[in-house]
Amino acid sequence: MSLRKLKIILEMIKFEHSIFALPFAFMGAVLGNIVVEGSWPTWMEIFWVTVAMVGARSAAMSLNRLIDRVIDAKNPRTANRAIPAGLISVTEVTLFIVVSFLVMFAAAFQLNDLAVKLLPLAVFVLVLYSYTKRFTWMCHFILGVAIGFGPLGGWVATTGQVDAVGLILFASVLFWTAGFDIIYACQDADFDRKEGLYSMPSRFGVANALAVARLCHVITFIGLVSLYVVADLSIWFLVGVLISGAILVYEHTLVKPTDLSKLDVAFFNMNGVLSVVMFVFTMIDLVIA
Repeated sequence: MSLRKLKIILEMIKFEHSIFALPFAFMGAVLGNIVVEGSWPTWMEIFWVTVAMVGARSAAMSLNRLIDRVIDAKNPRTANRAIPAGLISVTEVTLFIVVSFLVMFAAAFQLNDLAVKLLPLAVFVLVLYSYTKRFTWMCHFILGVAIGFGPLGGWVATTGQVDAVGLILFASVLFWTAGFDIIYACQDADFDRKEGLYSMPSRFGVANALAVARLCHVITFIGLVSLYVVADLSIWFLVGVLISGAILVYEHTLVKPTDLSKLDVAFFNMNGVLSVVMFVFTMIDLVIA
């Protein structure tokens, strides 16, 4: 595969949006080792967590674009994506998916036995998500599970176990992801309804969907506060949670049932900032406390 084609694929999967998931994966890796082992993870563990996350996200996003290529070609918003626009072939994308999964597998084998044992479940969810909007409006929550596996995977990578504290972090990210994905889906409500696709906005209307998104983010906030209490963290972590809560409130002021013009800012900018804020304040907490 040429460098030009690789660049097209990276643009297609919005590689820069790894900022949504990577900070939480690092947060899971570092916080897990501190809480469980009382020490910092090694740089090699952080390296392999990064490799696993990049491989998993690259495979998942490429699969989504490949599986949805016919739907994307019909939607004016997505018709210019690489596959429907003919910029790259199905064979080339399939090859990239295989390589991405192999990278993910290789990283898991460098970590621990539990990380390897959980690989089939992770792959199943990553593949399943791209099909869910064909049969359930719960698709946003399946994506939440897939993204939530990032911090939980980081936790498992450095601790070799799944425990209550790690599951609280997983649930917080699950509902955060579901909430912002519901917001993002509002722009395609009419198209999804016309094509018989399932989503919260197409099934229940944009106004009701945004209400569900707000509820999801309330649960996220409660989850992060619970993490502060259960993991016995310091005031610095709580400051990060409060800032993140303010970001979520602001995000929801940007989108209204009758005005989705600021949806991209709400979806991309606000959530990217939130994940970085939570990671930074977690690190400040752990370094100082």
